[in-house]
Amino acid sequence: MELWIPITIAAAFMQNLRSALQKHLQGQLGTRGASFVRFGYGFPIAILYVLALRHIAGYPYPTLNLTFSAWAAIGGLAQIFATIMLVHLFSLRNFAVGTAYSKTEPVQAAIFGFILLGEKLTLGAISAIIVGVLGVMMISTARMPLSWRNLAVALTGRTALIGIASGAVFGISAVAYRSAALSLGGPGPVMDAAVTLACVTTFQTAFMLVWMFWKDRREIVQVIRTWRSSSLVGVAGVVGSACWFTAMTLQQVAYVRALGQIELVFTFMASYFLFQERVNRMEAIGCLLIVCGILGLLFF
Repeated sequence: MELWIPITIAAAFMQNLRSALQKHLQGQLGTRGASFVRFGYGFPIAILYVLALRHIAGYPYPTLNLTFSAWAAIGGLAQIFATIMLVHLFSLRNFAVGTAYSKTEPVQAAIFGFILLGEKLTLGAISAIIVGVLGVMMISTARMPLSWRNLAVALTGRTALIGIASGAVFGISAVAYRSAALSLGGPGPVMDAAVTLACVTTFQTAFMLVWMFWKDRREIVQVIRTWRSSSLVGVAGVVGSACWFTAMTLQQVAYVRALGQIELVFTFMASYFLFQERVNRMEAIGCLLIVCGILGLLFF
C-alpha cells in the first residue's frame, strides 16, 4: 500500500472529528469563532511539529520563497472562507448532509489541478470520482421523492449552493497547498508539508484575529473562555491538516481528496451516535456509492 493512502484516511478521520467538535461549539461561539479555533489553537502545535522534525528527526529547514508565500496565502484565505461556509452549513442541515454537500470537492479539485498544475487523471479514476459524486447527489435528494426536478432543486437550493461553494473553495485551497509545498523543494515531503502547515496556520490565525477584532471583539473573549473544548478543535485540526498536507505532497490533489471522501463514513457514524440524527435508506445508498468510488479510485 502506498504511504499516501493510510495518511489520507487518518486525515479524513481527524477532519471529521474536528468538524463534529466545531458543530458542538457553534452554539457557544458563532460561525466565525467556531471557524477560528481550528487555526488559533492549532498553530502552536504546527510550529512545535516543525521544531521536532528539525531538532529530533534532523530534517533541515527548506528555504522560503515568493512563490511559496503566494500559494500559502491563497490556500490559507481559501480555507478560512470554506471553513466558515461549512460551519454555517451545519446550522442549515444535519451534520452528515451538511458535510456531504461539500464532498463535490474531488471533482472540483481535479479541475483546478488540471488548470493550475497540468495534472492528468486516468479514465478509470475519473469514473470512480463520478461514482462518488453520484453518491453525494443521492444524499442531497434523500429527504424528497427522487425525480429530475427534485434533483435540480436540491442542487440549486441555498443549502446546496453553499455546500458546493464550500467544496470548490476547499478544492482551491488544496491545490494551493500542494503548490506551496512543492515550491519549497526541501529535504522531503514530510518537512515541506510541516513548514507549509506552520506558515499557513500562523497566517490564518493573524488574519482572523484582525477580522474578529474589527467585526466583533466579544467573539475573541468567547474563544478564550471556551479554551478547553476549543483547544480540542485546534489539536484535531492541525493533526488532520498535517496528514492532508503530507498526502498532497506525495500524491495529486484529486486522488487524495477523492480517497478523503471516506470521511463521510465517519461522518454518518458521528451523526448517528453523537448527534442522534437518523439516516434514511437513500442516504445510506449514497454513502455506499461514495465508498465504491473510493475503492474504484484505489483500484485504478
